[in-house]
Amino acid sequence: MDIKTASALHRLRLVSVPEALSFPALLIFGSVLSRVSDIDFLMMPLGILHGILFTVYAVLLLDVWHKAKWPVKKVALFFVLAVLPFGGLYGDKLLKREEADSVVAARAREAAQA
Repeated sequence: MDIKTASALHRLRLVSVPEALSFPALLIFGSVLSRVSDIDFLMMPLGILHGILFTVYAVLLLDVWHKAKWPVKKVALFFVLAVLPFGGLYGDKLLKREEADSVVAARAREAAQA
């Protein structure tokens, strides 16, 4: 794996956890609290934050798809995980494993060339 692909994977990982936590925060603090109390000022900022994070995640996922040459099924899995509450946390775990595997493969390639 080249450095551009590794960087794209790392950027996706950096966004996956905040995106995964912003959706449940929006559901809990935005929707539930606005219905059971007068606390409705959180809905718009949390909605905007989640929308921005989700959009950035989707763009970075497309970037990884392009650079890492992932199959469509794998990209679809990560997209579905982003839509599910806390699904991005599992996606981050998968990305971490993918990143570690790529580092091992790169080191093996370097050792074979030396």
